[in-house]
Amino acid sequence: MEEFNLKQVKKSLILNILIFIITVFSCYAMFAGIYFMSGDKEYALSSKNLSMFKYFTIDSNVLIAIASLIFAIEECKILKKKKIGISKGLYLLKLSATGSVGLTFLVTFAYLVPIVGYGFKAMIMNSNLFFHLITPLLAIFTFVLFEKTNKIGKKEVIVGIVPTACYAIYYLINIVTHMTDGKVSPEYDWYFFMQGGIWTAFIVVPLMLLITYLINLFLWKTNKTLVK
Repeated sequence: MEEFNLKQVKKSLILNILIFIITVFSCYAMFAGIYFMSGDKEYALSSKNLSMFKYFTIDSNVLIAIASLIFAIEECKILKKKKIGISKGLYLLKLSATGSVGLTFLVTFAYLVPIVGYGFKAMIMNSNLFFHLITPLLAIFTFVLFEKTNKIGKKEVIVGIVPTACYAIYYLINIVTHMTDGKVSPEYDWYFFMQGGIWTAFIVVPLMLLITYLINLFLWKTNKTLVK
């Protein structure tokens, strides 16, 4: 039977609720075009209305919000003694979602800021302050420190690449269907991964999947270490 430190459960619950709330707020703000920080109204990697969901940034944040909400509901049941454990499936969902926003964080600051030239400030304006920075860090902090589990095996960590793989399929289909004379349009390659030609997909996609796996492996290992 799974044993819980109720203090840690309470901390996890608070942080999961916080992640859900700020994600709902951030999504609404971007969807409606609400700018709550001073500066230019147009800021990097953002889009109003449903078009905002073309970004992995938004999709990964929505995924962590859903996972956090479900986790919070289960934690409430544990605190009320209506349940004695959390399923492996939910832990895997939380790991996958945390790894996804971890990838968002890494790609934003290790690739987009120096390569694309938006600059650090542009990447943390308005809703992107939460999408790119605060939510990923909160999610990692929560999973590693307060959601310790020994239910996930090393071989199961590979499940964490599923969100990235699904997005990669969408991204490639979107690019291929909008190519002109064999050239990749920057308008549809908003992460600028394929500007060297569509052949770069054979490098970029495996690399993104590998990085995602390594992020999830790090999260799993750190979580597992702290269990001990």
